[in-house]
Amino acid sequence: MSHQVTVKPSGHSFVVEGDATVLSAAIDAGLGLPYGCRNGACGACKGKVLQGEVSHNDHQASALTDADKANGLALLCCAVPQTDLVIECREATGSNGIRPRIMPARVQKMEKLSHDVMALYLKLPSNERMQFLAGQYIEFLLKDGKRRAFSLANAPHHDELLELHLRLIPGGTFTEYVFNEMQEKAILRLEGPFGSFYLREDHEKPIIFVAGGTGFAPIKGIIEHILHQKTPRKMVLYWGARSLEDLYMPELPMRWLEESNLFSYVPVLSEPKDEDGWQGRRGLVHEAVLEDFADLSAYQVYCCGAPQMVDVAHQAFQLKGLPEDEFFSDAFTFSNPPPKPAAA
Repeated sequence: MSHQVTVKPSGHSFVVEGDATVLSAAIDAGLGLPYGCRNGACGACKGKVLQGEVSHNDHQASALTDADKANGLALLCCAVPQTDLVIECREATGSNGIRPRIMPARVQKMEKLSHDVMALYLKLPSNERMQFLAGQYIEFLLKDGKRRAFSLANAPHHDELLELHLRLIPGGTFTEYVFNEMQEKAILRLEGPFGSFYLREDHEKPIIFVAGGTGFAPIKGIIEHILHQKTPRKMVLYWGARSLEDLYMPELPMRWLEESNLFSYVPVLSEPKDEDGWQGRRGLVHEAVLEDFADLSAYQVYCCGAPQMVDVAHQAFQLKGLPEDEFFSDAFTFSNPPPKPAAA
């Protein structure tokens, strides 16, 4: 069974075969529908069903509430058409028709950046390069059929190796394998690139980057792309972490400060340790932005980190005047989330 989907206002259309989701079929068709996690957790792919019906695969209730459903909204990464559809959704521009590909990759180098962050540098076959936009991500294809997604931390011009930053997740099968068993020269299968979190280069507005933890990785790629292109846009990076050791590449933003007078940097710690001797900003990273900017109407925001941080920042920034279509996000989700602490 196949169903046709028409996207408004662009008028683009594509066919969804069998039990495929609207988003997966759109990706296969080369259309740039916005999305983030592709597993029903972040809500970035939300669109409105104007005509037709869909059923939803498993997803998190916070990503699509009952009120959303009552208003005709759907999560396109989980929505399976039951009829032909007409949907309303803004399309991401600038993807240049890049389509994901499956390919092998060799672990060229492993570098421990902190107690719980590992950098992987992957080498594709000698005759291959992955075309991608700064900020996008790849997915590892595991032997059990599952996938694990990680953002690309390098800029497209520096593509000899693909750079990923992996945080160790307690109970996380893949990250525990990487930290405890994986060796250099290991062969992995990956697919990519994916994601609508990338620089909109047809704008001149100043940019506020908001990173939580390893949400720094795709933002690193975007900033390095801007610096390489010598794009004359003002940028400020707010990087939030728990303690000083969690700012796992502390020298890099300082290097960017030396390289460009258009770049500024605000590290923010939520729980600095006594031994950190921290004299900088404290608290939640998005609150530091709110303290510094009374009006966000003239800015673009690129925000990456935990879903809760991204959601709270999105709502708070809109109240400060940020236009809805100037907030770009990538919410990190975990297949084996850390257990919640027991109540005291």
